[in-house]
Amino acid sequence: MGKAVPKSIKSRAEYLLENHKEKFGKDFEKNKEVINGIGLSLSKNDRNIMAGYISRMIKDAN
Repeated sequence: MGKAVPKSIKSRAEYLLENHKEKFGKDFEKNKEVINGIGLSLSKNDRNIMAGYISRMIKDAN
């Protein structure tokens, strides 16, 4: 069982998916690059957690 995702990261990720859904996909590495390109000031760890959370949300939606 994995770690729980903090509420602050979940809310930011959901906001990004609402406004930039076309940029994200199932690929974790691509999602990390998209988050960097958007220009959020996140730590490396937070960026990775957010990219993984977005990847799982997209995979579960299909």
